[in-house]
Amino acid sequence: MKQILFAFVFIFLIAMTGSKTITESTIAIDQMIEDWQRAKLYTQDYLDAMPEEGYGYKPTPEMRSFAQQYLHITAVNFRYVAAATGRENPYPGDSLELRADMQTKELVTNVTMASYDAAMEALKSLTEANLIESARLYRFDLTKEAIFKKGFEHQTHHRGQTTVYLRLKGVKPPFERLF
Repeated sequence: MKQILFAFVFIFLIAMTGSKTITESTIAIDQMIEDWQRAKLYTQDYLDAMPEEGYGYKPTPEMRSFAQQYLHITAVNFRYVAAATGRENPYPGDSLELRADMQTKELVTNVTMASYDAAMEALKSLTEANLIESARLYRFDLTKEAIFKKGFEHQTHHRGQTTVYLRLKGVKPPFERLF
């Protein structure tokens, strides 16, 4: 009886460990990519919702315009990808949101969507070992996973701010994309 029980437990353990073809980190990477894709679609909804003439709108003079909010998101997305992967940042520095040539709906939308694509492409290039590697972001040493999570938090924060911009312009904000 003990031999049968031992064999059953042994086979069960092999089945449980041997059947796993993906690691927890791979699951984490896949989930982060899925979240960034959802965030990209949600951001696209916001960019589409604001009429062209609303892209220069500022609720108060000292605030960023609607376009500048998304250009800020874009610049930070690219900055965090560069920090986590060593890839070149196509828009180094903090000047993207101030560029007069980038303030149209079409250009803001194109470059913002490209920044989400860059984040997802970078995540796809990571391995389990890469995820826990340390990288420098500003004055902080963080794991690459933490950098992408901070980037996700950042874009969510600023997109959320633009809900008020839409409301003040009489535009109904897009339906929330939680899933």
